[in-house]
Amino acid sequence: MTQGATGGGLVDFFTNTTGGTGTFNLTARELIDYFAKGGSGGIYGPSARQAGVSATPQGIMAYNIKKNWPMMVGTAILVPVAFNVAAKLLRKPVILPANRMLKSVGLDVKV
Repeated sequence: MTQGATGGGLVDFFTNTTGGTGTFNLTARELIDYFAKGGSGGIYGPSARQAGVSATPQGIMAYNIKKNWPMMVGTAILVPVAFNVAAKLLRKPVILPANRMLKSVGLDVKV
């Protein structure tokens, strides 16, 4: 979700100290700069306006969400469904024997 809204990964969002890698990548540091200090937030105005976006973090996030919404929907809905289906398919041939093997070794852990 962070990738879709801010244009960068979760780790990069929190740990990047120099700002995003472009106008459409936001970091926590840039948001703090914009909202707490009244700075530009690392947003290059001409690039944002050329794309038809207001040069604010809100405008950049709206642009990123409009651009990345299919990926975000897939991540939020399709990935959990895929994991549930995989767990059901793998339950008998893989997971149950693995749990039995771990229990026979003395580990009371479930896979």
